[in-house]
Amino acid sequence: MEPLSLQDFARCLDPASLPRVLRVYSGVYSEGSIYEICGNECCLSTGDLMKVTQVCLQKVVCVNPGTGQTLELPPNFQGYFSPLSTPKSYRTLQELVSAKTPSTTLLPFCFMSTRSIVTEAGVVPKEKPLTLEAMEVYRGTRCARCNLGSQGLQVILHLPLTLEGPFWIWEPGVPQTLLQVLQDPALKDLLLTCPVLPWHSVVLRPEYEIQAIMHMRKSVVRIPSTLEVEVQDVTATSQHVHFIKPLLLSEVLAREGPFPLPTEILEVPEGAPIFLSPWVGSLRKGQSLCIYGLASPPWRVLASSKGQKAPRHFVVSGAYQGRLRRRPREFPTAYDVLGALQPGRPLRVVVTKDCEAGDESPALASVAVGDRLEVLGSAQVLGTQGQDIDVLMCMRLSEEAAEEEQEAVEDKGQEQVLLPLYLPCGFVEEMSDARRYSLADLTHRLPLPCEVKVVTKDTGHPADPLVSFPGLRLEEKITEPFLVVGLDAHPERCFEIPPRWLDLTVVELEGQPDHLAGPLPVATVEELSETFYYSLRKLPASESQAPPPRPPKSQDQREQRRQSCKEGKAKSSRDLGLQSPLLPKPKAKTLAEASKNVYSKISPQRKGLWAMKPQTQDPDMDEHDYEEVLECFQKTI
Repeated sequence: MEPLSLQDFARCLDPASLPRVLRVYSGVYSEGSIYEICGNECCLSTGDLMKVTQVCLQKVVCVNPGTGQTLELPPNFQGYFSPLSTPKSYRTLQELVSAKTPSTTLLPFCFMSTRSIVTEAGVVPKEKPLTLEAMEVYRGTRCARCNLGSQGLQVILHLPLTLEGPFWIWEPGVPQTLLQVLQDPALKDLLLTCPVLPWHSVVLRPEYEIQAIMHMRKSVVRIPSTLEVEVQDVTATSQHVHFIKPLLLSEVLAREGPFPLPTEILEVPEGAPIFLSPWVGSLRKGQSLCIYGLASPPWRVLASSKGQKAPRHFVVSGAYQGRLRRRPREFPTAYDVLGALQPGRPLRVVVTKDCEAGDESPALASVAVGDRLEVLGSAQVLGTQGQDIDVLMCMRLSEEAAEEEQEAVEDKGQEQVLLPLYLPCGFVEEMSDARRYSLADLTHRLPLPCEVKVVTKDTGHPADPLVSFPGLRLEEKITEPFLVVGLDAHPERCFEIPPRWLDLTVVELEGQPDHLAGPLPVATVEELSETFYYSLRKLPASESQAPPPRPPKSQDQREQRRQSCKEGKAKSSRDLGLQSPLLPKPKAKTLAEASKNVYSKISPQRKGLWAMKPQTQDPDMDEHDYEEVLECFQKTI
């Protein structure tokens, strides 16, 4: 098939023949966007193949051929159109007469000119119908006798056959709807008339939207027919062409099968890796990947190693079969102890660092290393400055008392200890639990975070890295769907991929993969990169936690701050005077002399006042009086 414009293809297309395969004969690139403008494709490369699935009429532009004015019509326009001329035009009147009148039996007939005709009787407007009645010799020239009907008057014109046009034969046809006119190839680019429109004749310019499937595109491509590109219909010779539609792992997860699904990796997301596993890190374009289905169970636990300078971070599957033993938790502040307290779960701690409560409130207590405390909850006490202080309410336990003795002492009344939440003291949980838990049982019985030690490794994971650590901190439980996948090159090893965090682009392959005998050998522990771990910790569940309270400033700190403020203001005042450009150079005294005179006048009185002030008065008065002297000194300057 010969190349034709996309506009001609869309207008001449029979919708019943879809789909059609087109090859781009002459490509186009629209500057301003590489891929799309307003949702439409604007860049097509020469040689691209596309399968046209639908052609939709968007609008019809009516053009006045005389003035060039345009008017847009909707596809459901209700007016009727009639053709005004035949598809062929003639350059001269002689060609028109020769083509239409091989014999005089076809006379009379109507024609029109696309130009205005100047005659002795006046000017004939363009596109005005004329009736050719006979052929005559007028004033020695062979002419066509024409009749011009205008407002009930008949005007006879003699037009020489050498008159140049172009001329069109005017044969009004049967009125048709807009869609019928556009579907008739014989009426393409002809002059049409419609009594509803304000112009006597119009030319229709339809605009279509072509929907097609292209190679390596995930969605249907929408191409405007006005795009200046030429195409060739290669449907007959392209039956073997297979248009590849990429898939994301998230799309595979959303459609839920069918599994197993053989695929090929088309693209791996760029950026820092999320897993440090050699299997996940080795994913490359072109590898064959088999998706076996959803991982079960769908929950995971974030864990970090303890006892190392640089902790390592892991995500542990709910199917982990290792055994864990609880370890006592460590708390750096009283605020952390309060966060670990759960309703209905008693919590006892041992102090690991001597701490003084301070003088913010007489109700606050101090603790020493070895003190055993039973945590009761939170409370508020009134501070010496009148402010409310959040405290941790505890009960001090005896060192060697048994349970029965402790209950008896509690009946008599034990010592209550109030610790401010900001107290930077060390605590360790007091516990005696030697039971070995599974991961599912541990997360069901105990709140997270908690400290554990892996005492039995997962037998299904020979290289279980969690056994080598002296302790693990199980931080939080997350529910995230994972897909179980495997590489064809290593069918003996499978791993899990979270599509939301690692959304590979794949393409579905034909055929069915081999079914593996027995359960899938899936790794239940994956080490996380440090960057990805901290991005997970920024989830809303972690962001909703309130920051720990800031401790109030002590009396000594306030005194030091006032002293530093005094020194800073004194220094700034000296700098201001030394650098002041307002002092006249020859007559004015120096800043040192002026300062000496000013202070000599007011210093004795001020000294007397300061000496008479009682000790209980606010020490800020010193600073206040000094500011008054400084203001007076500045006014003097």
